[in-house]
Amino acid sequence: MADRQEQLTVIGADTLVRGEIIAQSASYILGKVEGNIVAHAPLQIGLGAVCKANIQGTSIVVEGTVEGNVIASEKLELKPTALIKGDMTAAKLTVTEGAAFTGHCAVGADAVATAQQLANHQAAPSLPGRAPTLTNGTYSNGTSSNRSNVTTTEHVDSALAGLEAKLAGFNKSRAAAEVS
Repeated sequence: MADRQEQLTVIGADTLVRGEIIAQSASYILGKVEGNIVAHAPLQIGLGAVCKANIQGTSIVVEGTVEGNVIASEKLELKPTALIKGDMTAAKLTVTEGAAFTGHCAVGADAVATAQQLANHQAAPSLPGRAPTLTNGTYSNGTSSNRSNVTTTEHVDSALAGLEAKLAGFNKSRAAAEVS
């Protein structure tokens, strides 16, 4: 029998997986995944693969598209064709020219520990086969998240203050034009 480290799990290009994948051996995804992926061995998201999933793993290589948050406890590598729409956290990060991502990025062992703690703390039960989505602190299945909205509140307050300042300047210009 082959050693577990010699095994390779492949999700083919013509395959769609919905739900949660927990991989104990090296995995190579070429198809589509919707849900969550937890990889306890190296994981590669191949060219053409589309993962609408939150991913946690040790060593992750991305060549395809990921729509979700990625946490790599050891290393995250983005190849030239990689596209990530979500937050990335990794102990070590390699971004090859041509790769693209939209979201926040945190690198270092402390960042990984914080992200893993937050991800585990936010995990909420859901219906079988359906990953919960978080909107305004409430999961789609009705449970609450303890996630603080401080960052969002600060951004909104800052944006409103900027708009108020612009509006005040506009009103002064308008009043001056009416007097003239």
